[in-house]
Amino acid sequence: MKRIQYLLVVTIVLLSFCLPAAPGAAQQPTAAGSPVLCPPGIYLIDPRDCLPLGASAYRTRMAEQGLILPLLNLPAHPLDPSMSLLPYQYAVLGEVPTPVYLTLEDAIAQRDPIRTIEAGGLRYVSYINFTDTDNGRFFELRNGGWVRVSSRVSIPRSYPGGLEFTATPLNAFGWILPLGPTVETKRTPGYAVSDFTGHQIDPYELVQVYATQEVDGYEWYLVGPDEWIEQRLVGLVTPNPTPPEGVTNGRWIEINLFEQTLTVYQDSQLIYATLIATGLDPFFTRPGLFNIFDKLETTPMAGSFEADRSDYYYLEDVPFTMYYDQARALHGAYWRTAFGFPQSHGCVNLAPADSRWLFEWAVDGDWVYVWDPSGLTPTDPSYYGEGGA
Repeated sequence: MKRIQYLLVVTIVLLSFCLPAAPGAAQQPTAAGSPVLCPPGIYLIDPRDCLPLGASAYRTRMAEQGLILPLLNLPAHPLDPSMSLLPYQYAVLGEVPTPVYLTLEDAIAQRDPIRTIEAGGLRYVSYINFTDTDNGRFFELRNGGWVRVSSRVSIPRSYPGGLEFTATPLNAFGWILPLGPTVETKRTPGYAVSDFTGHQIDPYELVQVYATQEVDGYEWYLVGPDEWIEQRLVGLVTPNPTPPEGVTNGRWIEINLFEQTLTVYQDSQLIYATLIATGLDPFFTRPGLFNIFDKLETTPMAGSFEADRSDYYYLEDVPFTMYYDQARALHGAYWRTAFGFPQSHGCVNLAPADSRWLFEWAVDGDWVYVWDPSGLTPTDPSYYGEGGA
C-alpha cells in the first residue's frame, strides 16, 4: 500500500507539469500578462481567477468520480492471527458409513462397533489422539471411541478473517472474491475496451470503493485512480450506521445475503466486518430480524433435508455457535475453504477468527438483521423449515 501511495504522489507531481487545463477554465492574465496557476487543490467549480492545471486538474477529475486525493486508509485493523486457533483437532471421514469402536483393539479387528456414523458428503470428527498400526491410522475421538478415517485436516487459512473498525468509514469497501488466481483492474468500466492496467489484486485483498457505474448491465466499482473492477468480483460492505427498524439499543449484526458479508454495529457505529457463507438454494438463510437466544462454545451438528438423506452432514465440535432463528446459527466453519459465497444449509458460516470475535462480543438478546438487497431470497415464512449447518 505504501508503494502504491508513493507511486501515486510521483505521478501527480509529474502530471502537474504536463496535464492540460481543466475544461472550461478561463485563462486570467497577471499584471504582466501571464496566466496565474491556482494553488494545488480540487476545483469542482471554475475558479475564473486562476488556472487549475497539473495536479489540480487531476485531483479535480478524480473528485468528479468520487475519489478524493490523497487516499485515506480505512480506520480498521485485522485480528490477531491467534484468534483463528481452535482448541480442537479435526479429521475428515469418507462418504461411506463409518463404524465407531470402543477400543483401539476393537477398531483394528473391526469388531463390535458401538455406533455407526451415517454416510454423507460432509462429515468431520474431533479427535484427541491417533495411532499408526499395520492396519492403518486410527483416531481416538474427543467424545469417545476409535475410528479409521480418510485423513486429519488443517483448519483452512486462506481467508484469515475480517476487520475491526475504530470509526465508520466514509465510503464502501470490500474483499476480492476467490474466483481466480488474481483480478486485474481496468482503466475504464465495461468490457468493450480491453484497457487492463496490469495491476493484479489477490483474492481476499481489501479494496475501497469510491464510485459505481453501470455499463452494459453490469455494475463497476472505482477502486483507485483510473482503476475499475466489476461488481461480481467483490464482496461489498456499504456502511450504514442507521439501526434497522425494531433495533432500539444500538447493537446489531447485519447479514447481507447478496454481498455475503457480515457487519457489526455498536452505538450506531461500524465496529466489525467480514465475509461469510450463508444458505445455498434451496436452503436459504431466512431474512428477518431476530435475537440471539443461545450461545455455545462448541456443539455437534448433524442432519439432512433430502428424502433419501443424500445430503447428510455430521460435524463435531462446531465452534462459537450462536443460535438466533430456530436451528439457524452464526458459527465457525472449520471445514470451509472459501468465503463470500452461499454454501450452507441455512446457517451463517464464519471463518474461525470471525466466529470467536463475534462470540466474545455478542450477548443473548442481541439483534441479528438478515436481508437481501437484491430481493432474490424468499421472504415468505412458510417457505422455511428449521434450517441447519
